[in-house]
Amino acid sequence: MSADSCIFCDIVAGKIPCHKVYEDDRTMAFMDVNPLAPGHTLVIPKSHYTTLLELTPGDMAAVHQTSQKIAAAIISALKVPGLAVLQLNGKGANQVVMHYHVHLIPRNRPKDKLKLLEWSPKKGNTRSIKSKAEKIREAL
Repeated sequence: MSADSCIFCDIVAGKIPCHKVYEDDRTMAFMDVNPLAPGHTLVIPKSHYTTLLELTPGDMAAVHQTSQKIAAAIISALKVPGLAVLQLNGKGANQVVMHYHVHLIPRNRPKDKLKLLEWSPKKGNTRSIKSKAEKIREAL
């Protein structure tokens, strides 16, 4: 998807309205219109990047600095005991809008019942873990 057909780029350009929370020269934060929880906020770079792999180091730093600022404001304003930070890359990870974005999702488990963000740790296969680590190191 190009920047020409990106809903988040249209939000940045002011073509589509949003409930903006914050904006600076490199980033914007606004409310998710399909929230997983009250206060669910998105943080995006103003420049178009599809995934983490495309982001410049400067825009990555800017997005995550803004995310930290907004996360603190969400926790303070909404008095929630926790916050999930979620970032998806590619359709295989269920990324829906193909513009890099960070989800800041207020949490109050178990009250909020967000099963999507719940899992129980289970012992992994040591050989498989070691093999994957070797493959990843080789790719570096």
